[in-house]
Amino acid sequence: MRAVIQRVKEASVRVADQEVGRIDHGILVLLGVGHQDGPKDAQYMAEKVVHLRIFADDQGKMNRSLLDVGGGLLAVSQFTLWGDCRKGRRPSFVAAADPAKAEALYEAFINNARSLGVNVASGRFQEMMEVSLINDGPVTLLLDSKKEF
Repeated sequence: MRAVIQRVKEASVRVADQEVGRIDHGILVLLGVGHQDGPKDAQYMAEKVVHLRIFADDQGKMNRSLLDVGGGLLAVSQFTLWGDCRKGRRPSFVAAADPAKAEALYEAFINNARSLGVNVASGRFQEMMEVSLINDGPVTLLLDSKKEF
């Protein structure tokens, strides 16, 4: 799994002019599932995101996790994170998981994060979405469950 993690003051996602997910302060996760990913990747990614210490403590250092600050998590599926742009001008998505597998693992990520005590909102799988956010910092990180980067 690959993820773009953004610390936000607020974030929301809309589908067909209807808001389907919103959080106040917390983390926006753009999540892509690869064809080699499985349930262990969804568990690893949820635990990593929830416990990632990217929120400021009293001294202004990034020492607090999402759980520590009581923040929300907005999860948005994004298969384009598996786009390979190394050749030509059009991305190749052959490394992305097929939709059925990707949806199951996306939902597993959400359920794993909820089981850790986080309030999770989400977009809608395989829908055209509009994501709005106010990035806090800005703090933006890349994660990969296979630790390729």
